[in-house]
Amino acid sequence: MPLVLMALDDTLLDRSGAFMLWAKDFLDEIGAPPEDLQWLLSVDADGLTPRWDLADLIRDRYHLNIPSIDILEELRGGPLSYERLDPLVGCALKIAGDAGFVPVVVTNGPAEIQEDRIRRTGLDQFVADWVISERAGVSKPNPRIFAMAAQRVRMRLGGAWVVGDSPEADIGGAAAMGLPSVWLHRGREWMDNRFAPTRVVGNVIQGLSAIMAAPR
Repeated sequence: MPLVLMALDDTLLDRSGAFMLWAKDFLDEIGAPPEDLQWLLSVDADGLTPRWDLADLIRDRYHLNIPSIDILEELRGGPLSYERLDPLVGCALKIAGDAGFVPVVVTNGPAEIQEDRIRRTGLDQFVADWVISERAGVSKPNPRIFAMAAQRVRMRLGGAWVVGDSPEADIGGAAAMGLPSVWLHRGREWMDNRFAPTRVVGNVIQGLSAIMAAPR
């Protein structure tokens, strides 16, 4: 039974799409011009900018007369209300599971928020388990978090695949362990000369298909 170690954000769940929908409504609510959407998406940096820093940037840019902590709470909870599990992703996970593959989520981030997203969207019904960096005490690309994921489902790392959109956290982690990987390019070109993914695809459904088609 091959193990498939899968990222959460912009892999199994469309974090960027949900954030963009929230951002459009948020900017409209505070009276910001529509063209500022690109600024907000840019400074968000796919969620890599610390939320406190992003809250301060928003507050300063629009001279909002509210505490940054209120903006922080909106940043943490607002986009989640727009997030859904694509039924086709659920279908692909079920097909992979029926074929003997064991998908496990390996994600960086705050434990309570990430686990809530997994359960609220129904993703928990399609994966064997999950490991979240805050609770694990170690983050991707450290091989230890992937090893912990394998231990959670009582499997070995040997023969596992790593799937994700992050060159460093996902593909770099796979390279450090000598594991094959699938990179979700999301319209980007591969730029890192230190290592490279085994497969490059556009989305997670294509990624699962590539893994199932690969020789075992």
